[in-house]
Amino acid sequence: MTALYDIAVQSIDGSQATMAAYRDKVLLVVNTASRCGFTPQYAGLEALYRKYKDQGFVILGFPCNQFGAQEPGEGAQIADFCEKNYGVSFPMFAKIEVNGPQAHPLFSHLKREAPGLLGSEMIKWNFTKFLLDRQGKVVSRYASITTPDEIESAVIPLISG
Repeated sequence: MTALYDIAVQSIDGSQATMAAYRDKVLLVVNTASRCGFTPQYAGLEALYRKYKDQGFVILGFPCNQFGAQEPGEGAQIADFCEKNYGVSFPMFAKIEVNGPQAHPLFSHLKREAPGLLGSEMIKWNFTKFLLDRQGKVVSRYASITTPDEIESAVIPLISG
């Protein structure tokens, strides 16, 4: 089992890093898509990020094309869409898979730490969200329908404490 901060991630621009870059931060990790009914959540995610980023809160967006082929683009195209349409400034990463044998190690870790309904580890759709505390522990898992506004009340004590 891989420790959270050892997991390699690739930025949307292709640069390599590990999750250690986000040590001691409160994180909201989200699988995203540009052509989904939940895509407008980018606006709420960006507002939440801007409101709390100076207090150690970071949103990490991971595009995924596994649900209805709703993220057909690649790096620069996805980044351009997010910036032009929603002003996204939080870190975005290379497109990944979140389920199945090719699931990214970060999402495999998050799903193990916070299973969904009835203990299922499967991600059910785009914009599933995982909230992590400053120690890297998953505090909550949120379904796609849960808006960033609804998550704010859970973020505040984590950034304050």
